[in-house]
Amino acid sequence: MPDALSPIPPIGIFDSGVGGLSVLRALRRRRSDIPLLYVADSGHAPYGDRDPAHALQRSIRVTEHLMAQGARLIIVACNTATARAIDTLRQRYPEVTWVGVEPGVKPAVQHSSNGRIGVLATPSTLSSPRFDSLIDRFAQGCEVVRVPCQGLAAAIEKGGPSDPALDPLLDRYCAPVIQAGADTVVLGCTHYPFVAERIAARLGPQVQLLDTADAVAAHALHLWPNCSGQRIPRETQAPVRLETTGDATVLARLAREGLGLDIPVHAIDL
Repeated sequence: MPDALSPIPPIGIFDSGVGGLSVLRALRRRRSDIPLLYVADSGHAPYGDRDPAHALQRSIRVTEHLMAQGARLIIVACNTATARAIDTLRQRYPEVTWVGVEPGVKPAVQHSSNGRIGVLATPSTLSSPRFDSLIDRFAQGCEVVRVPCQGLAAAIEKGGPSDPALDPLLDRYCAPVIQAGADTVVLGCTHYPFVAERIAARLGPQVQLLDTADAVAAHALHLWPNCSGQRIPRETQAPVRLETTGDATVLARLAREGLGLDIPVHAIDL
């Protein structure tokens, strides 16, 4: 266990792209005194529109990079990578404390008044055994509208959350939820909270949107002292490091617009 003079181990966070910044934002709001290391694997995105083996292969590669930088707690801030890789990661790297993200099916069912919920997610997430298990455990007796949002995460990466080119995609993917009369909708990809206002405008005020980023952050922070062996004074302002395997300007823009973080983004080759 490290002593008080040892370097503070960062919380590692990774996603197939910029979407996991929604989790980083939730962490930062709760605690600014813990170092954070974020990797956007944008050069190998999207995970959710490709073969499941791709998400596993890339998750292993990024994990080894984060571990080499000292991360002992890693948040898989990607629904697709959680669905396709986290079980293998836990077995392969038992020395790491793992936190995954999953569509908030359980809270959606609890919040729904009419028993109809929508889940917006990538095709890979919605077709995974892990998602089927969520439905079996928590949504028996409910109507679950699965909406595979092909290309939406990639479009958010390319143009940013305010890009008008997203309009046709958002119209298309909100339509099945409206048609079904769902009163609760799960944002099942960490990219989607950045366009939550635009989704809400289409669905109307009678539909509640659920994003699990804050719950994920709270869980990670609960586990963190046990992995780090340290408790940092609350007045400490810890660094945030942003890395990407893709275009650094994309990550820098969303960090600035979505988090108010105007810091350098480091391009890496993994």
